[in-house]
Amino acid sequence: MEYRPLLGGSSAHGKFPSWTLFLAVCAVGIGGTFQYGYNVSIINAPTQHIHRFLNETWTSRYHKELSPDLLTFLWSVIASVFSLGGLCGAFIGGSMAIRLGRKGALLMNNIVAILASILMGISFPTGLFELLIVGRFLIGINSGIGICVQPLYIGEVAPKHLRGGMAMGTSIFLTGGILTGQIIGLRELLGGETYCPLLLSSSCFPAFAQLLFLPWFPESPRYLLIDRGDELSCAKGSLQRLYFESSEGYTLKRFHGSSEYRREMEDIQQERFALDGEEPQKPWQLFTDRGVRWQLITVIVMTMGQQLSGINAIYFYATYIFEQAGISAEKIPYVTLGTGACECLTALTCGLLIDYVGRRYLIIGGYLLMTLWSIVLTFSLTYQELYSWVPYVSMTSIFAFILSFGLGPGGITNTLTAELFVQSSRPAAYMIGGTVSWISFFTTGMLFPFIVNGLKHYCFLVFLLECSLVAAFIFLVIPETKNKSFLEIKKEFHKLNFGRNTKKKESDLYERRQLHDEFKNKNLCNFTAVTELQ
Repeated sequence: MEYRPLLGGSSAHGKFPSWTLFLAVCAVGIGGTFQYGYNVSIINAPTQHIHRFLNETWTSRYHKELSPDLLTFLWSVIASVFSLGGLCGAFIGGSMAIRLGRKGALLMNNIVAILASILMGISFPTGLFELLIVGRFLIGINSGIGICVQPLYIGEVAPKHLRGGMAMGTSIFLTGGILTGQIIGLRELLGGETYCPLLLSSSCFPAFAQLLFLPWFPESPRYLLIDRGDELSCAKGSLQRLYFESSEGYTLKRFHGSSEYRREMEDIQQERFALDGEEPQKPWQLFTDRGVRWQLITVIVMTMGQQLSGINAIYFYATYIFEQAGISAEKIPYVTLGTGACECLTALTCGLLIDYVGRRYLIIGGYLLMTLWSIVLTFSLTYQELYSWVPYVSMTSIFAFILSFGLGPGGITNTLTAELFVQSSRPAAYMIGGTVSWISFFTTGMLFPFIVNGLKHYCFLVFLLECSLVAAFIFLVIPETKNKSFLEIKKEFHKLNFGRNTKKKESDLYERRQLHDEFKNKNLCNFTAVTELQ
């Protein structure tokens, strides 16, 4: 029996260590951020059908027409209650990840998605639009939990030399969900009135897929060792299966001899020792913890910057610009697929580049390019009707803006959130980041129509300012995190958090390192002895 590192297995050469690792990312993604992107997207296609359903239901129930104002209100509730559910999901996602484990939280989350799909599916035949509202709220909770827990799992199972590319799985599945929703929502597929209940209840399919595939993959090794202190399960059940494959089964004795396995195990042990039994922190504790002050500020700024960057304005203006370019109304939904394909393509491209180029270059470059295209869009929309070729400049700028967003803010924000915190504070950081994201998402949805009505196309000047400020903040504050362990990244922020008054802390750190070296040597000897007995 011989162990074969799959696809190279050597971090020195930057090769992907295991198909198991790749498939684990797919298994968590299909029921995680894919659900978020899919459910944001599919609600657009049946808008007119839902309006008709609300009118018919109201008339049959109360024997009078539904007023336009009340219709607008009910539609707004159906659309926006998803954000409220997402906010609730962000509140509980971190706690579920701690109590149930990363894998357990994702599996349990699928029950919420299936219940939501059932309620939305039966709302039409039963004539109860209230079920549609409850279903949208529940699928929002599912999306909020998924977008919180999925990056946790991926960030913790990935080796540090591939952490950026694997963490981009969050963005890849999100944009893939948006594109899939746009395709499924075409009138030739499930976008017709007859298939509206099936379209809204189709969220159950990704949930069933995750329930089928995810149980075959291991729990996060960092969660098992650091949070639960289960060293044997970490080695046998997670690290071994994630990084290597055996022709006759899994044996820790053989596996422990691998340099890749030893390197990952030592990295986790080092973080475990540095935390010294520290319990997982609550979100409110992070606000009073000076040791994570700038990491927390960074997450809040990046999350708000992502939501307020102007990407929503791009989609708002897309239909108008396509019409000005001479594209017929019937063909616009197909052209809009191009925007979804652009996002998906850039997420994939960013995943390939992030571990070579680095996080800082991509996210700063993305924001600066978005600033440039905001300038171009402001001018092109101003002179949209003066020259026949200007609408094509606007259309090109829309696709360029989306590409720039996908290369930088769209994908790297979640990646950095996973990297800036150690195990004890990471779930709470995701809860805070998720809460800020959903509040910004909801606020943007509420205020954006007023901004557009008041400023017209000059609204891009606001987004121009916001993108340039966020780029400046990242340039001044955030260090490069490529190929660094979580403890090394924490050390990068140490001076920012504590200033120059660090001599005593550095002395304490040195003593802890000395103790850690003794601990590690003893631990590896003991661990090898245990392995020999297995």
